[in-house]
Amino acid sequence: MTDRSWTYPDELRSALVGLGLAPTSRTPPALVRDALNDLYRYELRRMRDRLRAGEIEKASYIDRVIALRKHYWPLTLPLPAWEEICQEPTARSSHRRT
Repeated sequence: MTDRSWTYPDELRSALVGLGLAPTSRTPPALVRDALNDLYRYELRRMRDRLRAGEIEKASYIDRVIALRKHYWPLTLPLPAWEEICQEPTARSSHRRT
């Protein structure tokens, strides 16, 4: 991946593992966020297809979309925020001093 080391906070790591992603300390946040976005878009398309096939009632569709968005909450963080919170602690503290 990269020579840089990343530290994913426990809350973020738990959310990612729950979605099937297990980044290592060498996995850049941009790669993880892109993979998460791809999974989210896949789930949305699958849900839309189920709606069109009549497997999901139209009345419950929006609630399902909202629930899915909440499940993928890490996507609410922009990439710069991912990079900031996933920095090694020493890099994070020196970055703030600059």
